[in-house]
Amino acid sequence: MDVLDVPAATARPVRSRDRVGGRPRRRGRWRGRLSPWLFLAPALIAIGVFKFWPTVWGAYLSFFTVRPYLGNLWIGTANFARVLSDPDLRTALLHTGIDTVATVALSMMVGFGLALLLEGPARHLRILRTAVFLPVVTAMVVVAELWGTLLFPGRYGSVNGLLGDIGLGPFPFLSSAHSALASVILIQVWKSAPYDMLIFLAGLAGIDRDLYEAAAIDGAGAWQRMRTVTIPGLRPITTIVLTLGVIRGLRVFTEIYVLTNGGPAGSTQTAITYAYTAGVTNGDLGYASSIATVMLVITVIVTLLLRWWRGRVEAR
Repeated sequence: MDVLDVPAATARPVRSRDRVGGRPRRRGRWRGRLSPWLFLAPALIAIGVFKFWPTVWGAYLSFFTVRPYLGNLWIGTANFARVLSDPDLRTALLHTGIDTVATVALSMMVGFGLALLLEGPARHLRILRTAVFLPVVTAMVVVAELWGTLLFPGRYGSVNGLLGDIGLGPFPFLSSAHSALASVILIQVWKSAPYDMLIFLAGLAGIDRDLYEAAAIDGAGAWQRMRTVTIPGLRPITTIVLTLGVIRGLRVFTEIYVLTNGGPAGSTQTAITYAYTAGVTNGDLGYASSIATVMLVITVIVTLLLRWWRGRVEAR
């Protein structure tokens, strides 16, 4: 049958985009794919300039003796050999581990408790959640300066002044090698626990309420409902909080630098503050870069292990 014999009602009109091989439609698809990247471009450029490139450059400098204006000297893996044999750095790594484990554990417990207390749609609970969350949005430098003033040794510090009024203290919170690290850990928990609370609140909102009703009908008490419904339902959220807390703990710097600067007697020195001292105070930028690179590798390995563990937990 000839094309001219096709009825006009059934003939499909030939559009210009069909005549050019679908180029306008293909161009539209490309625009749809590129648009999100154009919106993300400013943030990606900032991350690349201020995060990715300094990391790569620091790893590169770890193979040199850095001599500003004189030229860097290639020394291979000598800085990394020094990292493995430095007893002060081992002590700093021990403090980092203690700080990370204690801060993550306490922050998760306090955040979980706050989430249970402040869960609900009531207006007064919203106000309380906002008030509790304020430390998270406050700059760490401000928090450290505030707590440094509150914990000032002697009767002139606010906390020691209150303790003195009830016949206790004064306590050398930040000025004693026996209590400085514990004091810094508690300050970190005060700031990070509300952040964990927010994530736990999101997890609690995703648990099916019918499970609680079924457990209550079966005679389960509050503790049994928490053990059989709440905690299993929060398992994926818990691994996320754990991962974020470990990363946060391994790179702790600002609070220690402002509150104690690694003292007294090195009792609060962590790996990052030790690297800062080596690079800025002592001028050994190559060695400081090697410490930072080692900490980066440790952080990546721990994160990958936690992601693997999270996959196994969620697969159950």
